[in-house]
Amino acid sequence: MILERYIHREILSKLVWIIGILILVLTSHRFVDYLADAAAGKLPSDLIMKMLLVKMVAMLPRLLPVALFLAVIIALARLSRDKELVIISSAGIADRFQLVTVFKFALIFSVLIFIVSFFISPWAEGKVDDLKRRAQVESDITGLSAGQFKEFSKGDRVVYVEELGNGKESMKGVFLQVRQKEKLGVLKSNSAHYHIKPETGSRYIVFQNGRRYVGQPGALDYEITRYRSYGVLLEQGEQAAAARGMDSFPSMKLLGSDLPSHKAELQWRLSYVMAALVLPLLAVAMNRFSFGDQRYTPIFIGILIYFVYSNFLGISRTLLKRDDIPAYVGLWWVHLTLLILTVVLLNLHKIRRRKTARQV
Repeated sequence: MILERYIHREILSKLVWIIGILILVLTSHRFVDYLADAAAGKLPSDLIMKMLLVKMVAMLPRLLPVALFLAVIIALARLSRDKELVIISSAGIADRFQLVTVFKFALIFSVLIFIVSFFISPWAEGKVDDLKRRAQVESDITGLSAGQFKEFSKGDRVVYVEELGNGKESMKGVFLQVRQKEKLGVLKSNSAHYHIKPETGSRYIVFQNGRRYVGQPGALDYEITRYRSYGVLLEQGEQAAAARGMDSFPSMKLLGSDLPSHKAELQWRLSYVMAALVLPLLAVAMNRFSFGDQRYTPIFIGILIYFVYSNFLGISRTLLKRDDIPAYVGLWWVHLTLLILTVVLLNLHKIRRRKTARQV
């Protein structure tokens, strides 16, 4: 239908520039943070754009529903302001036409959100974690220089390297001093390499074919040990495996899981799809109220409603993760409450007419 395609184009045009603005704002904020990390030596400069791109992909499910909501509000407000919706209604087309037209657009868009939320975003979150671990390794390796001392663990571990191999991951002529309470441990090896444990992010130096000396300075009772391979922890990883895996956990593995954290994550990803279906209908209901010349009022009200809605979703997610509420309640009650509010607003004029008729 021509009118249907016209409204869809109007919503799509608003949706494109709203998504562009949101991405621009978030990208600039993240870019400043990554530049600060790069200046502090925490993030190699060649990883800044990769981190920025992958992080934006991971954040798409959070942007798309609110962008669609605002796009429908702005598009319908423009059509109402130019009296185009009044003309459509005067032509004998029922008010339900707006609702059906917007819902068709939202239904198609929700398929895209489903793909992004369930498959693309978890993959991107995993890439972000991988890049963070790589940044940790490269920032530490960058600090290692041949013929200079490098401190780890707030000075408890001191490394000296005579020669660095290609890529600075392999070392030759390595010396390590480890402070253990009142004793000092010294390791000497002809070769070693840098290693990071993927599960936890803990960082190690693995020595090959060397000796280990442990004792108290000034004493003669040193322990001398020969070894073929010896790993020494430099930095304990701050990120545990369980914490890492939640946002990047594959969606197919969440299905059928009985763990409360998995149920919470699955419902959280599905909430983006539900929001993309319910929020546009709420925008149609809001457009039936006259705001006069105050064109920014519906936008402000929409942002306020979305803020309350998303906060209740976050609270319910936390409660479900803690197993404080059952899974059949979960996040569903928030979506149901918003849907009931939408239905009430859509039928508010009919309810008022019936009350007026009864009074007469």
